[in-house]
Amino acid sequence: MNLYSKLIFPRLMDITMSGESMSAHRRSLLADVSGDILEIGFGTGLNLPHYPDSVKHLTTVDINPGMSQIAAKRAAQSGRRITQHVLSGEQLPMPNQSFDCVVSTWTLCSIPDVEQAIREVHRVLKPQGKFFLIEHGLSDQPKVQTWQARINPMQKVFGDGCHLDRDMQQLVSQVFPAVELEQFPEPSLPQFIGYFYKGIATKAA
Repeated sequence: MNLYSKLIFPRLMDITMSGESMSAHRRSLLADVSGDILEIGFGTGLNLPHYPDSVKHLTTVDINPGMSQIAAKRAAQSGRRITQHVLSGEQLPMPNQSFDCVVSTWTLCSIPDVEQAIREVHRVLKPQGKFFLIEHGLSDQPKVQTWQARINPMQKVFGDGCHLDRDMQQLVSQVFPAVELEQFPEPSLPQFIGYFYKGIATKAA
């Protein structure tokens, strides 16, 4: 992992992803999570203030040690029991059917083998477990899609592997039988990076 990915990018993300519009999405997405929870792509821990008070223990994974160092400070101040793992979401060490909920916020865009990561999420969820996610991805506007394709090569470099044009609805629906995702442009962001997919996918009983 290079210096940019480990030291600079985590701090840039901590600043750019901590605005009020992002926080509002985090609050609404996480309001109903409960039970044993896994968060993939924990990042710098910006979701922590938005989990319900009932959530006492959280298991997290993130492949970037620079992100995890920042998150560890927030975890220590949160008053929650948090077990952090520095590893990829593509190969989770947790047993089958371990969690009631899995959370992903702006993470699936940057995982190289995103299909495998979603299969892993499905595997570690208990029957009827829920996958709570908000992601950015492929716009529903052809002109914006064209710009997403043009900018994508640069975005993958400066965004540390981030893809602008993944169809999150399609990717999640390939694995989960029940997917309810709201799709919308986020007004506070440029259209090429601000088309959001937000909602819940549910594992079969």
